Amino acid sequence: MSMVWKPEMPEAFSTLKLLTDETAVEKLSKDFYWYSPVLSGKLKDKKADAVLVPATVDEIREALRIAYRHRIPVTVRGAGTGNYGQAIPLEGGLVLDLSGMNEILEIGSGYARVQCGVKLGVLEKTAREQGQELRIYPSTFAKATVGGFVCGGSGGVGSITWGDLWDGNVLEATVLTMEEEPQVLRVHGEDLKDYIHNYGTTGIVTALVIPLAPRTEWAQVVVNFDRLEDAVRFGEALAEEAAIPKRLITPMEWPIPSFFKPLEKVIAHGKSVVFTEIAGHAAEALPALAAAYGGEIGYVIDPEKYRKSIGLSDFTWNHTTLWALKRDPAYTYLQAGFKRDCYLEQIRTLKSMFGDEMLLHFEWIRSRGKLQPNGLPVVRYSTEERLYHIIDTCRSIGVEIYDPHTWLLDNGGRGAIPGMQERKRHNDPLGLLNPGKMG
Repeated sequence: MSMVWKPEMPEAFSTLKLLTDETAVEKLSKDFYWYSPVLSGKLKDKKADAVLVPATVDEIREALRIAYRHRIPVTVRGAGTGNYGQAIPLEGGLVLDLSGMNEILEIGSGYARVQCGVKLGVLEKTAREQGQELRIYPSTFAKATVGGFVCGGSGGVGSITWGDLWDGNVLEATVLTMEEEPQVLRVHGEDLKDYIHNYGTTGIVTALVIPLAPRTEWAQVVVNFDRLEDAVRFGEALAEEAAIPKRLITPMEWPIPSFFKPLEKVIAHGKSVVFTEIAGHAAEALPALAAAYGGEIGYVIDPEKYRKSIGLSDFTWNHTTLWALKRDPAYTYLQAGFKRDCYLEQIRTLKSMFGDEMLLHFEWIRSRGKLQPNGLPVVRYSTEERLYHIIDTCRSIGVEIYDPHTWLLDNGGRGAIPGMQERKRHNDPLGLLNPGKMG
């Protein structure tokens, strides 16, 4: 990639907010890639040459025109809470920081129209004040942006009911192409799959319409079990219980719960747990269901305290990995899809082979309407070779692995890669959008 444009950068972008300070550029060139010890070593020296902070769509279009003319790579970022190096520029160039595009444009009945930089936590609060709420969101929702989640995430809290991003949880995207004259696209329906979980490679998403659900008063309940298998089986039964609306079902084996320092006074020592968010009106049905699988209620946060302090979802999904890293930086994680018809056998096989080297953490979700025991196991890292031996072993027994230790969409992503590749050729003919992330 030619660097002849670098000396001309300040003059070329003179009408736009351009950051060239080394400290700012370094900070805004990074995301949460350090969750992976593999990516941590390979990406630590990667950074942009400058950061652009546009305030309007017109400024984004002008920035893309200039970048196209000078053949400058452009990597888009929101809040930088992604874990796979999605927002780290591999070939320098510009980082396009869209976190300032943070206007909630409209909240209607069953939907929200927002700019890409709106924080999910702000949107959730605003929607709940109006009797609605987000369908799904990541555990990082307090900081994560809507655009960052759609373009870098997949599912999260709420996926037990509403599925992942591909399950109708994106209704419309406004996208800018990377051409001599950037085009504004309004994307709906099947075409959205080329922009969901795309790492900003197929176009710059500037606004989104996402569906909202009616507000529910959520109770948060910790259920204790002597055995992980019973905890996961209870999670499956709760997931199938239509009379209990739910937002979260997270089984975890001991000692993972011991990592959660803010909860140390309410977590039972030595127990596997299931963290749940269920409708408050249905909470009275939970003790009997838990008892059927050898469990008992350990801790309850009543609905009136929801969002008033730290909640159980702050320890689930990839926040589980974060708390493990706080306890011991040697931990990392995997993203795994267990098979519903044999997940107990898969659990037994992995525990017999790896013991405490792999601590199992599940998230029950629905995807394409089917109930699935997805896993985010916490793994003690020693070497890259050992890590990939564990990955290969998982795959050999039918546990699907979405590799979080690569920046390549082809290997670690969950999107429809052939369609994205064709879309990229059309929307980004010079290959300037986040180059190196799509093989």
